[in-house]
Amino acid sequence: MGKNQIVSQADALKGREEAICLDGIHAVNGSDYLAGVSNGLSEAYFALGCFWGAERLFWQQQGVVSTAVGYAGGYTPNPSYDEVCTGLTAHAEAVRVIYDPTVITYQALLTCFFEQHDPTQGMRQGGDVGSQYRSMIFTLSREQAALAEQAQRSYQLALNSEGLAKAISTEIVEFDKFYYAESEHQQYLHKNPNGYCGLGGLGVCLPPWLR
Repeated sequence: MGKNQIVSQADALKGREEAICLDGIHAVNGSDYLAGVSNGLSEAYFALGCFWGAERLFWQQQGVVSTAVGYAGGYTPNPSYDEVCTGLTAHAEAVRVIYDPTVITYQALLTCFFEQHDPTQGMRQGGDVGSQYRSMIFTLSREQAALAEQAQRSYQLALNSEGLAKAISTEIVEFDKFYYAESEHQQYLHKNPNGYCGLGGLGVCLPPWLR
């Protein structure tokens, strides 16, 4: 089976019961990225290629309180980075975003998501090839699902209007589980300022009325 195919649950790696141990201290702003959502905050989950650059994209947004990287959308419990990279866990590299909805809306996060990567590439993002780099939105409510679907339809129309005929391959799925990645991957591009970032959009804007 190639890395650009989704492994079946029966063939996925077995993983483990134990979660990795993390201190939860956000290297950029000192927040607790393991904390639950409270005090009027909200959360969102996105996958848009390599999670190093994706996490930085979101922590830079005003109104985002905390971010963390991890694995979602697959079968293997508590996978390691190396296991995810084999393509045998079915997970995508994902970002957890904790935000203040009075400062930044879910629609604004969706704008970041669609404009800052190429959502038409299927099982890859730029030079990164494999199912772990696929584009996904994990929704936590009917409202999030409706907004994500609306944004995707509108972005497809925007791409078509610019002469880009490729279909958006982003998967919009109900959130299930998020497994935190190892500490060295958390806020990676803050710890390694010259590190790799594979994000690259198509230069097409989501219609302003959705922002």
